[in-house]
Amino acid sequence: MFSTTKAFSGFSVNDLQKAKEFYHGILGIEVSENEMGILTLHIGADTNVVIYPKPNHVPATFTILNFPADNIDEAVDELSAKGIIFEQYSEPVRTDAKGILRGNGRGRI
Repeated sequence: MFSTTKAFSGFSVNDLQKAKEFYHGILGIEVSENEMGILTLHIGADTNVVIYPKPNHVPATFTILNFPADNIDEAVDELSAKGIIFEQYSEPVRTDAKGILRGNGRGRI
């Protein structure tokens, strides 16, 4: 039934305007908004991610949206220059000084 459909993801935020400013203004992603105030991120040729308002939203404690990059160091440097702060982890995985997890069978995240 669903093996040939194109799935899409969604997540909540407590401030749609801040989300729109971040995803469009900082990351440069095309963002649309429907009549109900729900945002859609238009990523690549045909990938959409829905962002919906939730007043009692609690941020996830893990990555929920991944963007592949040709050069992760350049991408992190560019985002850091725009004010993005990357989390530093030491357990159960360890990130480097830039906040990048390297190796451990996981590639670079």
